[in-house]
Formats: sequence, C-alpha cells, structure tokens
Amino acid sequence: MDKIRRSVLFIPGDRPNMLQNSGVFGSDSIILDLEDAVNIREKDSARILIKHSLKSVDFNSCEKIVRINPFNTELGRKDLNEIFCEELDGIMVPKVDEEMLKKLHEVLNEKEVEISKKSKTILIPIIESAYALENIRTIGMTSSRIKAILLGGEDYTADIEVQRTSEGEELNFARNRTALFCRANNIDALDTPYVNTENIEGFIKDIKKGKKFGMTGKAAINPRQISDINTIYSPSKEEIDNSKKIIQAYEKAKKENKGVFSLQGKMVDAPIVLRAEKVLNKAKKSNMIWGVIRWILKKKNQSNI
Repeated sequence: MDKIRRSVLFIPGDRPNMLQNSGVFGSDSIILDLEDAVNIREKDSARILIKHSLKSVDFNSCEKIVRINPFNTELGRKDLNEIFCEELDGIMVPKVDEEMLKKLHEVLNEKEVEISKKSKTILIPIIESAYALENIRTIGMTSSRIKAILLGGEDYTADIEVQRTSEGEELNFARNRTALFCRANNIDALDTPYVNTENIEGFIKDIKKGKKFGMTGKAAINPRQISDINTIYSPSKEEIDNSKKIIQAYEKAKKENKGVFSLQGKMVDAPIVLRAEKVLNKAKKSNMIWGVIRWILKKKNQSNI
C-alpha cells in the first residue's frame, strides 16, 4: 500500500463548485462520481465536466478516482470513454462481478497504450451485494490493478433486506470479511460512508468501529467529515511515541543478539516490532500529506488577505 488512503471523498460529477475546490478539502483521494450522485438526465454534462476538471483543476496531492456506472452497461462504457485521460489515477467500479472486472482490465490495457499513458490506472471495486461479499476473494484477485476495495453499506443492506442502522451492527460481518481479505492481500479496505452528516457522535463511533474491524480508511460524502476520518485513521501521538521506543529498544537488542526483549515490563517479539514499524511508516506518510495541505491552505489564506 504505497498510497495512503485514510479518507476518500465523494464529489458529485455535476457540481462544478465542489469539483473546482476538490484539492483543498484535505482528503487523501477524491471520488468524482458519475453513478448514484448524478441524475440520469445530467450524465452527459457530468462526464464533460469531470473530464475538464481532471485536466484543469489543481488537485494538489489528492488521488483522482472516477466512479463510473456499472461497466456492463452502456452508461458505464460511455463514462470510461469520455473521462479516460492521462490525469486520471483510477476507476471505482460499482455492481461488480468477476467478468466485468476482467473486461475492464483488458479495456484499460488498450486505452493506456492508445494514449501512451505514463501511469497505471488503478481499480477500486465496490462490494455492495451478497454475491460480491461471498465472492470477494475471486473478485479481488481478478486484476492486478485493484489497490483498494470499498464496502458499500447502503446497497449491501438493501440487497440482503436488512435495515441500515446508525449503530451499524448489521455490517459487522461485511466489514470483517472485507478487511480480512484486503489485509491478507496488502490492499486498502475502505469503509462505507456514514450518511447522517448531522449525527457527529454517531459518525465518530462509526469511524472507530470500522477501524476496529481492520478497515484502513473510510469514504466520506461531505468535506466536513474528512478531518475526523484522517485523525482517527492516523496514528496517535501515544502510538507514535510508543513505537519509537520499541524500535529503539529493538535496535539495542539486535546488537546484543537478542531475539526477544523486555520493554516497560512487557515482552516484545517480532510481531510487535513489525506493528511499530507500520505505525511509524503510516505516521510518516500522514505527516507528509498534511504538511502539503497546511502549506496549500496557508497560501490560499494569504491570497485572500
């Protein structure tokens, strides 16, 4: 996971003001949405708007992903043909199955050759049905382009005919299974958005619950949600300080030819050292990104004075 994806913000493809400001919201990735957020009558204009935005908007360090309509439909194929360009980082794919992803992988190969695209276009499938969750392994192994998987809670609960609640207990199994597969295959596990933007307490609990199940990040539907997601999915100061102590003690133990050592009365072995290394690596990536964002916001504020 070379790209940090704590927060992925959905932006409707027919909202020019939001598209124009996408780079200053602070999310790690931006999802320019052509599917559920765009009315069928606005699809054509949204495609043009997104294509123009990809080429002209300064997204700063944000990863630029477009959620197309299902690729096995005419809408999905038109989406890809219209928005595909050098500036595009990836495609988010709804209503997935294995055949759809195989075909999309082949089409992306052809399109990248056609325009001599320098970077590989990544794929982020959405797990939003009983079938997709049951077959997450075969779906997730379909393409080497898959770098993250998003759990779509609204469609998933509708498909299995259960009520979506604020507490989210009905998503426990889906979160656990999605996170387990992603962790085993070193790709990002993105948690479903929390749709009640007024319930801040419930939102915070929902972020923490996803993290406890092993999720690595979360989708957002409002820029106000970004800060809390980034904070909770970044290592805390206590975690960073403790990890530094573990690594320092580990380096000392290595010099003394010790495989296992004690720190503050607790035994430390290889898995604990590995966890500490992961915490520090994530902290490094987080600090780099937030440093860029703070610099951008500072410049923006200065220009408004």
